[in-house]
Amino acid sequence: MPTQTRSDQRRARTRAALIAAAQKLLAERRTNVPVLEITRLADVGLGSFYNHFTDKDELFETAVDEALERFGSILDLLSDHEDPAVVFGQSLRLTVRLCRREPALTRVLLHRGLEITVADRGLVPRARRDIDAGIAAGRFRNTDSRIAVSIVGGGALSLAALLDADPSLDADAAADDFAINILCMLGLSDSDAVEICRMNLPDVDDLLVRTESA
Repeated sequence: MPTQTRSDQRRARTRAALIAAAQKLLAERRTNVPVLEITRLADVGLGSFYNHFTDKDELFETAVDEALERFGSILDLLSDHEDPAVVFGQSLRLTVRLCRREPALTRVLLHRGLEITVADRGLVPRARRDIDAGIAAGRFRNTDSRIAVSIVGGGALSLAALLDADPSLDADAAADDFAINILCMLGLSDSDAVEICRMNLPDVDDLLVRTESA
């Protein structure tokens, strides 16, 4: 890979600052702001904005895409278990836990709503990959993985909204209960689903640190 010049590094920092500012505004549900406020929040010049984005809509769309990929990159660190049902069960349980651990990023995703269930980045392609692997291995019933992902995504968004609205809700218990129900929907027995959702998960904080340092 070619070495980045100082100019490249400066441009990358500016772009990252603008995206972080947009994600903050999305999390606060403040998208009806002028570009000048965004650049002030990012601590960059107004002219720098248009070196990276044509308008606010493009910036906010990029901010959501980056949040999706952030969640997806964390799931990529899960162990490559030989049983695809275990891999998908871990992904479900971890995703819901991340909603509580990363509330600002979760609100960014909630802003996009059901559109993220058909996104080509982040969680959706990874979920389809894992469901297809489960079908191929005979662990999940033979079904259209697009429909399965639509059901899973809609349920996950609803649960994320509930966790955001009710901080007292036990996210770990909710995550495991959600995963059990989804695994059963895909064809596992109750006992198999419960056993998978009792398995140890990687430490969420450790996964977050690893993705930040990657």
